[in-house]
Amino acid sequence: MVRSALLFFLILLSIALLAPPGGADENWPSFRGPNASGIAEGHPLPSSWSVESGEGILWSTPLPGLGHSSPVVWGNRIFLTTAISGKADPELRVGLYGNIASVEDDTEHRFVVMALDRKTGKIVWETTAHQGVPAVKRHTKASHANCTPATDGQHLVSFFGSEGLYCHDLEGKLLWKKDLGVLDAGFYMVKDAQWGFSSSPVLHDGLVIVQCDVQESSFLAALSLEDGSEVWRTRRDEIPTFSTPTVHVGEKRSQVIVNGYKHIGGYDLATGKELWKLVGGGDIPVPTPVVSGDHVFITNAHGRMAPVYAIRLDATGTVTDDGESKALSWVNTRGGAYMQTPLAYGNDLYSSTDNGVLTCYVKATGDRAYRERLGSGRTGFTASPVAGDGKIYFTSEEGTIFVVRAGEEFELLGTSDMGGICMATPAISEGVLFIRTTKGLVAVGAVEKG
Repeated sequence: MVRSALLFFLILLSIALLAPPGGADENWPSFRGPNASGIAEGHPLPSSWSVESGEGILWSTPLPGLGHSSPVVWGNRIFLTTAISGKADPELRVGLYGNIASVEDDTEHRFVVMALDRKTGKIVWETTAHQGVPAVKRHTKASHANCTPATDGQHLVSFFGSEGLYCHDLEGKLLWKKDLGVLDAGFYMVKDAQWGFSSSPVLHDGLVIVQCDVQESSFLAALSLEDGSEVWRTRRDEIPTFSTPTVHVGEKRSQVIVNGYKHIGGYDLATGKELWKLVGGGDIPVPTPVVSGDHVFITNAHGRMAPVYAIRLDATGTVTDDGESKALSWVNTRGGAYMQTPLAYGNDLYSSTDNGVLTCYVKATGDRAYRERLGSGRTGFTASPVAGDGKIYFTSEEGTIFVVRAGEEFELLGTSDMGGICMATPAISEGVLFIRTTKGLVAVGAVEKG
């Protein structure tokens, strides 16, 4: 009996040591959290708060520079990136407009990675990954730190596009860096219109996955998380896109799923070999593919089309939207979003346009449950929705957070003004929303004990 009890204790101890720190909802390790789901459950979340009065605000930390990357959370640390221009007031223009112009700023920039204490917001460390004049200009609505970093609890990978891919440990020590060349993801029809780079890295099982759809020589690649060496690279016949890839591990196969215009598709995680392909849609794809159940949901919008696709995860070969492909369960050709990644929550799929029109679809059928407007219709929306505790958070560029109850009947639970421009998607960890504005990072939630 004693030996059995001891053996059982050792098994439990080994499991605890091998498990990542914290519960499943504690860590928000990459863009939109675990598997890009945008969901963190297990704790109550607020419906409203006040930055002005301080109600519901745990802390607020000013941040230097300009960055649209989302915060990521692991244990007691929050990680962010920013780009600090030589100009005191870097140009940023938000709102609903169609100007394709680039920002003229040839000053030297510092491309910075930083860590904050999760409970206090204090900056614990910051390091300059690169310093120099940006190789590619940015759009007037973009920054030079658009890509959200990713961590596995030991490594922190940050991507600054043409300025390189960097891997630090969680104390800020540089482990390796990788130059992937000039990554010009501008407007494919007017190549002088440079817009910067925004696809975030994804970590999985010792690999760093990067999607680099640019003006010339687009590719998808897997690098070793240990040293940055290339494991595989697959060429893509693709124009510039701005989407982050998604990794899905299934019983029969594991794949990297990407958005695109010429090439939406799935690639074998181990080899980079193409598994399936869908051509067409909006010609400037931004939203990340979202996996839920046995489907991946992909949307984009620009030009002639604005589709929402529900594609089976076991798709093979060429997928078509002509009603003949068994791999495509449903499609809505005019319901897609330009900027925001959709949210699959419960039985439904939520997708908001860049002018705040929110549509709720029944995931299984594509039937529309409702369509409602958030805000006045004159406000832009770029950040993607996140959810938890039966609440969905939609962030306008002007800094208003709209909280909507999950379900197939629209109910607005509350609105809160962040007091600054919001371009980054929030993070959620243990009942706290971490919301980035152009002024800094704000922690919203119940007051923590201990």
